Amino acid sequence: MNPVVSIIVPVYNAEKYLKRCVDSILNQEYRDFELLLADDGSTDSSGAICDEYAGQDSRVHVIHKENTGVSDSRNVCIDMARGTYLQFLDSDDWITPDATRLFVRMATEYDCDMVISDFYRVVGERVSHKGDIEEDGVLTREEFAAHMMENPADFYYGVIWNKLYRRDIIEKYHLRMDADISWCEDFMFNLEYILHAESFYVLNTPIYYYVKTKGSLVSQGAGITKTIKMKLMVFEVYNNFYKHVLDEEDYEKKRLQVYRFLIDAAGDGTVRPWILPGDKKLGDERGSVLAEAVAEDGILTEAYRNRKLLEYYMEPVALKNDLTLTEVKLLLYIGQNRKVQNRKELSDFTNMTKSKLNAAIQHLVSKGYIKVEENRSRKAKEQFLRINLLPASDAILKDLEMVQRDYDNTRFEGFCEEEVEQYARLTEKMKENIQRVLT
Repeated sequence: MNPVVSIIVPVYNAEKYLKRCVDSILNQEYRDFELLLADDGSTDSSGAICDEYAGQDSRVHVIHKENTGVSDSRNVCIDMARGTYLQFLDSDDWITPDATRLFVRMATEYDCDMVISDFYRVVGERVSHKGDIEEDGVLTREEFAAHMMENPADFYYGVIWNKLYRRDIIEKYHLRMDADISWCEDFMFNLEYILHAESFYVLNTPIYYYVKTKGSLVSQGAGITKTIKMKLMVFEVYNNFYKHVLDEEDYEKKRLQVYRFLIDAAGDGTVRPWILPGDKKLGDERGSVLAEAVAEDGILTEAYRNRKLLEYYMEPVALKNDLTLTEVKLLLYIGQNRKVQNRKELSDFTNMTKSKLNAAIQHLVSKGYIKVEENRSRKAKEQFLRINLLPASDAILKDLEMVQRDYDNTRFEGFCEEEVEQYARLTEKMKENIQRVLT
């Protein structure tokens, strides 16, 4: 059977970072993929490293070729690919463990032709969250093109590594990288693909680590004259794209906005070397796990494993909604219709400190996700606390339903139906035993 995803990585003299890249792919939670490594005439040990991985994992396929450039390497891999979807990486970058799973889930559940995601920008030991479209969900071609018009030279739109593509569209229209240019070749491929795609899913969760190592065109030896010619050629493709997407009247209204590409492209369309506000130390952008504790036995380690697994699936929900894990957990508890009498009981139930709980409630109120009713009167015989979910929280609650499904699917993977039923019966017995002692 053909794999669901073909992951394509061009490799050229990448021995320093290649293992980090490939390991991040092979350690994906989603497993139904093939990995195509195109060794583009490397003169270091990159080719041997690729062959070593191919010998260890049947999903890895290596193509050794003469040095013809990254675009031609990608084209060779596209010709060989068997997956329903195509996913691309650069060999000095890497992806989060849930990257391919999230890509495939959004593409299949929303029947979209492209998924575009936020990414992490890495400069040295600092990392920042980068994205452009704020709303998470499905867009039409016209809606996606309107967003792109706002920031035409942004890496977010221009690159191929933060996107998932349908291979049937690429093959039907024989879309390939232009190997004759060395600037914006990804963007030109994207423009052609978007013309034939109908629906796009925007994923606000960052799943790709982009390492800032590339220089400008001039510093790469392209020369000023050649650089200008390439930029004008790319603009012509970009301009024609909007002539196709927009009707004549709308195009005339937005012509000046389309021409803004020439101004934005003056900086090579590159990611600037400095970090965005809110940057973090590399390694702190996502939750960590104590591998030793996960492997050990014991009451506390079992509780730790379950908590970390739940947090693992909650984290993408928190990232894409700009919430903390604490706030997402609180929404999950509220969504399960837990009845509590006051903040003390809620703090105990959620295992949060009072200050952390108060901060979470305040932030969720400010974002319009919840409404709080509370009686603090000394004359009242009993205090009460009622937290109601507001319509703005519906999308997060839908995501949390997926979290619970993923959490259970991981725990019960490999179980037969009889084993799942037996587990449910035993769990209910354990619950009754605990209730008898604690109540």
